[in-house]
Formats: sequence, structure tokens, C-alpha cells
Amino acid sequence: MLCCPNGVKNRSDSVITTVCLNPSVDHTVEVEHLETGALNRVISGRYDAGGKGLNVAVSSSALGLDAECVGFMYRESARLFEKRLLKSATAYDFIWCEGRARTNLKIFDRSRGEVTEINEPGIGVQEADLQKMTELVVHRAAHADFLVLSGSMPPNCPWDYYRTLISRVEGLGCRCILDADGERLKLGIEAKPFLIKPNRYELELLTGRELHGIAEIACAAREVQEQGVEVVAVSMGAEGALIVCGDECLYAKALSVPVRSTVGAGDSMVAGLAAGFLMEADLETAFRMGVAAAGAKCMAEGSDTFSRADYKALIKQVEIQNMEA
Repeated sequence: MLCCPNGVKNRSDSVITTVCLNPSVDHTVEVEHLETGALNRVISGRYDAGGKGLNVAVSSSALGLDAECVGFMYRESARLFEKRLLKSATAYDFIWCEGRARTNLKIFDRSRGEVTEINEPGIGVQEADLQKMTELVVHRAAHADFLVLSGSMPPNCPWDYYRTLISRVEGLGCRCILDADGERLKLGIEAKPFLIKPNRYELELLTGRELHGIAEIACAAREVQEQGVEVVAVSMGAEGALIVCGDECLYAKALSVPVRSTVGAGDSMVAGLAAGFLMEADLETAFRMGVAAAGAKCMAEGSDTFSRADYKALIKQVEIQNMEA
């Protein structure tokens, strides 16, 4: 049953529907300088409701879009997730499961501005659960402009499940965005999603080779585009980001911002890109929105939603250049 937070009008037709198959409780701790094999003292810590699909939905809401999150949810952990979704005025619809959501440990190294992640696999799902999820996704996709499939899958979930979902919603009028890795991404591409957003390492896995420099990354993105993906956006951390669509290839330098956490930055980029395409903006404008949203998320602590003021300020600072792939 779709839950619509107070103050949110008719949510029967959401602009963006995100799928979160493997939600997580993100336990973020901050240390001054991470030393492996040694004692590390925590400066601060927090617990947040997480999962890439949930992050995209909340970020979309922060950009003023009507968004909803569908996925599996575990009764012992539900309160934390519902609190975050309600706070952001994001609608949701879950397939309920017993037990608790997995915990992902995020260690933020203040001296390096880096996050080390240690993620649990989650609770395995059954075939009946997957059938219910497929029906739910198809039902919600019929009322959405974008369907975002992102993140890991729980144990027992077929590697090609994202491909299955993309194929099942074909003809419903929504455009699919896929943000996954490894076999999940490779198989999902076979169903020709509208947009994919790999990071550099995920693109290397996809193409089977190391990529040295922006030119090689652009060429690899073009190769994937030729498989039937309309837009390929590549996030590269400190090296910036790149996007290819049609004959266009754009590159953006990384924004200079105080980094408090990189968790969810890629998810915010997806939300910004989707917002741009929904506005029917040109590629440069949509790309600028995605880069600004990712930068603003890096300025927020833990899994906190980015500040709309930070996002608006960063929009003006994004430097984009045209390049040939």
C-alpha cells in the first residue's frame, strides 16, 4: 500500500519511482586517520536508513520532484527507514519481510577525506518475494516517468533481475535508469535502459580493461552506449564526471567542496540527472544539475540529504567542457 506523507498531494502519479531491493542501516563513524591493524578511536558516529534506491528517492524529493521508493523492508528496522522517508516527504511502498535490515559500516577518514565501506550481504529472499516485487514494480512504473534501479541485491536474487524488471516495464512509458555493478550491470544493459551511471571502476569491470585518463574513459562510455544505452554518465570522484549522449560528450571537473561524507553522492547525481531530463533540459544543463547535486551531498554528514542552498550555489560553479570521445 502506497504511503503518502502529510502535505504531499496526489502521489498516484509519481515522477520518479526508485527500487531498493537491499536496504541497509548505514553506521557511519568518523576517525582522524584510519590505521588498519591498529586501534582507531571514533570521533563521532551515527546510524542512518540507507540503500541506493532510498537515497535516490530522498534526493529527488530534495530537488522538488514527486518521488517514491519501493522495495523490500524488514520489520525490526522499519521505523528508521519510515522516519527518513516521512521527513523528506517521500512516498513509499514495501514488500514486508521478517528480521532486520543489514548494517553497512562507513568509516570516514577525516585526514584523507575518504570513506571505507564494509557492507553486509543482507537477508536472502524467496521466489514468492521476488514475484510480489516484480508485480509491485510494474504497477508503480505504470504511473512514473522514471524507474530507477540501483544498488546491490539480497542473497538468492538472480543476477539478471534488473534485466527482468527493465524488460517487464517496457512499453509502460517510463524511462529506466540503472546504477549497479558487475554482472547486475552487464546483464541489465542487455535490456537497454535509458541511462546508466557507473563509476570508473565499474566501467573498467564492464569493459574488461583498465582505463587511463579521461579520453579512455570517454571511449569506454561510447562502447557501452553502442550497446543500446542512450546516456552513459560516469562518476570519477576527484577526477570529476563524464557523460555521453548521442554525439555529445561532456566532462566536468570535480567541485572543490568541504567533504563530510561521500556516501550517496552518486545517488544524488542520478537524482540531479533525472531532474534535468524531466525538465527536458539540454544535456549540459542536466549534467550540471547532476554534478551539483553530487557535490552538495558530499557537504552533508553521513546519509543526510543535501542542502538545497548548497545545491543552488554549486550549480553556478560547475565547469563543463565539450570533448570528443
